[in-house]
Amino acid sequence: MSKFIVSLSPHAHGNDTVERNMYGVIIALIPALLVSFLYFGIGSLAVCMASVAACVFFEWAISKYVMGREPSITDGSAILTGLLLGFNLPSNLPIWIVLIGALVAIGIGKMTFGGLGCNPFNPALVGRCFLLVSFPAQMTSWPVIGQLTSYADATTGATPLSLMKTAIKTGDASVLNQMPDSLHLLLGNVPTLGAGTIGEVCALALLIGLAYMLYKRIITWHIPVSIIGTVFVCCGLLHLASPVYADPFSAILSGGLMLGAIFMATDYVTSPMTHRGQLIYGVAIGVLTVVIRNWGSYPEGMSFAILIMNAFTPLINAYVKPKRFGEVVK
Repeated sequence: MSKFIVSLSPHAHGNDTVERNMYGVIIALIPALLVSFLYFGIGSLAVCMASVAACVFFEWAISKYVMGREPSITDGSAILTGLLLGFNLPSNLPIWIVLIGALVAIGIGKMTFGGLGCNPFNPALVGRCFLLVSFPAQMTSWPVIGQLTSYADATTGATPLSLMKTAIKTGDASVLNQMPDSLHLLLGNVPTLGAGTIGEVCALALLIGLAYMLYKRIITWHIPVSIIGTVFVCCGLLHLASPVYADPFSAILSGGLMLGAIFMATDYVTSPMTHRGQLIYGVAIGVLTVVIRNWGSYPEGMSFAILIMNAFTPLINAYVKPKRFGEVVK
């Protein structure tokens, strides 16, 4: 005799699955991955492959031998974490440091809290920030495009963000004359400067990934647009107040802003559930990024801003709730 399970309405069904969304984001990252290989060569491939392989291995090992449960590495979450971690690293980073970052991202950032769906902070950013604090010299050595003699021996240089920081510290706006124009920043073609991390090099490739995810309804526009818009407005006001602050187009096209706004801040687990909450979350990330970039110790503030707001996500969810089903609006 078969059993019928009866539950109260409403009943909703969709075709969204963890695997579909994870692999959808991975597909969206492919344009940026291809551009990074074009600009950085074998270095970007080595770092990204090592990061992905290490994240998958550590999740499998921790699930099986520490937590005593069946590993779920086929859902794509470990692959995505590894790819995003690799995108947040320089292309000349030694592999042994990449492995440490993967262990921290998966072991501390994800599995310590129970695995997928339970982590309060973005695992890839946990790994990146740990490496940034532990190995600051290696994590801030940026290869110059077109001057890569080998993976281990690459010519390094200042990034657009470091030029912005220098202009603010010295009060000399002429430093910004060394900045590439907006088109070069959009394409990532900055041959005289350090290009930054693997994934942030080409804003156009990241925007293509954003368009794909919006088309597939993997994410909504609220978080990326609120972050980018807030940074644009804040930096525009600062630029009008003083020429030592870079123009807003340079600000949004430099560093990890696009990568963070599109792929890191939109993480399902660590971002608010409601659209209104996502707008609050995105605006706060944008403001924190501008504050850290201009007046903090590090030239880049995107990673720290996202992690700080990850901590506030439960609070946002508690106070910005959707209307209950069937609730009468008075």
